[in-house]
Amino acid sequence: MAKTVIVGGGIGGLAAALAVTRAGRRAGNSAGHRAVVLERADEFAEIGAGIQLAPNGLHALDRLGLGDAVRARAVHIDELRFMDGVTGAHVASMPLTGAYRSRFSNPYVVVHRGELHRLLLDACRRSPAVELRAGSRATGYRQDGSGATVLLADGGQVAGDAVIGADGIRSAIRRQLVGDGAPRVAGITVYRTVIPMERVPEELRWNAVTWWAGPGRHFVHYAIAGGRYLNLAPSVENGVTEAFAGVAVDRDRVRRAFADLDGTARRLLALGEDWRSWSLVDRDPVDRWTDGRVTLLGDAAHPMLHYAAQGACQALEDAVVLGDLLADGRDGGLDDGTDAIRDRIPDQIPDRIPDLFEKYHAERHDRTARITHAARASTRLWHPAGAEAKARNEMLSALSGTALHDHVAWMHGAREFGTTGARR
Repeated sequence: MAKTVIVGGGIGGLAAALAVTRAGRRAGNSAGHRAVVLERADEFAEIGAGIQLAPNGLHALDRLGLGDAVRARAVHIDELRFMDGVTGAHVASMPLTGAYRSRFSNPYVVVHRGELHRLLLDACRRSPAVELRAGSRATGYRQDGSGATVLLADGGQVAGDAVIGADGIRSAIRRQLVGDGAPRVAGITVYRTVIPMERVPEELRWNAVTWWAGPGRHFVHYAIAGGRYLNLAPSVENGVTEAFAGVAVDRDRVRRAFADLDGTARRLLALGEDWRSWSLVDRDPVDRWTDGRVTLLGDAAHPMLHYAAQGACQALEDAVVLGDLLADGRDGGLDDGTDAIRDRIPDQIPDRIPDLFEKYHAERHDRTARITHAARASTRLWHPAGAEAKARNEMLSALSGTALHDHVAWMHGAREFGTTGARR
């Protein structure tokens, strides 16, 4: 039996707990794998509003046994709609029904972050193989040839065969493992709020994730919580240099920042109250996020700007790949598929964790780095002005639905989630 200590009780950490504990059962080990999830807060909870889940994220949730539950609670989006935020013109839409769902074998959905977190948390609570510990703030780790131990702020320690740092962009585990300092501040501020859908004019209740693109700024909105609320998220390049999160901001300040957008966009923004602001941060991809029996997952490993709408999806993919590797004990040849070999693998897992974690990093590094760079580059699409914006509109409007699907297929269509593919 292998015991994994997971630092961080957010979406990525809970998904990892489900993946690694299901791994032992899939490998035929009746004892299975165990997981201990350490959450620094006094309770397991998730803040925030909407999460967009492309088909790849839902495929990962299917592998965790939660795909049906998420689809039942989510808003199934009909299209990604791109608007010229200055003129108000509809430039292009990527259809997300019919051919898209057939090609990628899942819908594109939006779910409230809290709802997704609760589904993962409830699944962990139902599992006898998962132990949840709140009020446990990690400060670092130590390891030797036989195990790894998480060090806690109160002087406590939690030992296991492996440690997964899923403790976010300011991860304590990453600080020791990578040591790359503070996150990169992108010079962009995003404002967020949600409003009851009954306050939104009927003619603006589009079943779409909609972007209004303007010079140095853009505005995204979509329905969440089963269509009961509209999530508003405008962003502006304002050169901010300090990291901050969840800071309350006056509604008039938000309106002024987007005063040059089209009247329809301004109508929606005017409905917003109780705005909060975040400076956008990410990190450069690194060549190493694994150290022996310790590895990173999700934002602790590869934090990315939200513009590709893949942060949660990539954390879920990470979890599934880790689960697959622990299930078959694969590190480049031990598992030849024979029953005799496979029957011995579960007992060998603890000794082989460093090799499996190296394989996990190799599987995931290139894909997550590509998405990180794609998210950064997306501002070149959202934020041009004048002639550049006109050229962008002409380029997008000329693309067919199939061409748009081709453009995102490498992200949305993934089923194996790695460089070489992690086997089921």
